[in-house]
Amino acid sequence: MKKLVVLSGAGISAESGIKTFRDSDGLWEGHDITEVATPEGFARNPKLVLDFYNLRRKQLQEVQPNTAHHILKKLEENFDVVIITQNVDDLHERSGSSKVIHLHGELLKAKSSGNESYEVEWSSDITLQHTCPDNHQMRPAIVWFGEAVPKIENAITELKNADYVLVIGTSLQVYPAAGLIDYAPDHATKFYIDKNPSKEAVHFKNLSVIAKSASEGLRILYPILLSEKDNTK
Repeated sequence: MKKLVVLSGAGISAESGIKTFRDSDGLWEGHDITEVATPEGFARNPKLVLDFYNLRRKQLQEVQPNTAHHILKKLEENFDVVIITQNVDDLHERSGSSKVIHLHGELLKAKSSGNESYEVEWSSDITLQHTCPDNHQMRPAIVWFGEAVPKIENAITELKNADYVLVIGTSLQVYPAAGLIDYAPDHATKFYIDKNPSKEAVHFKNLSVIAKSASEGLRILYPILLSEKDNTK
């Protein structure tokens, strides 16, 4: 079975009603990124950061996977699909996708602020009263700015073995997606779905651009991928 590696970003979750990471003014839900998405911000005001992610977690439980998520799941019938996502939501998993790598962490998990190896499933609020067994404050299991991306090597390994690569809902100008696609073999067939495709797209070999939203683009791409698969038998 041919391997299809998907690089997904905020654009695919936006169709489910999840706001994209930050607005054009650089703010995320009215907060400066340094306040809510850095270790320094958490050290300065842990309650603000916990409250911020508690609200994100509640909002996540009010939305559902969309057509794009469901089509990616359906592609597992014909491909070995691995999704490498920058999103911290669980919409890929809820649609049934079985292989998902979260580069930036997961909103429905919490970890110890003093013990990197302690991470647990978490669907309710995190408060200042929640600590790990070693008595360190619990925090969202999110990769903040300035922190290492622990699953990047796993993602690179998947890209190196890809037969097909799909970039969807994320710009080819923003890392890590822009850097990861470079690890795909030259012979891999690449697709890029975005309503406003980046001019950077012309620099990638074997890349076809579909200038549509995530769901619209996948409706178009689905039969193309099946045809590609049949032609390579």
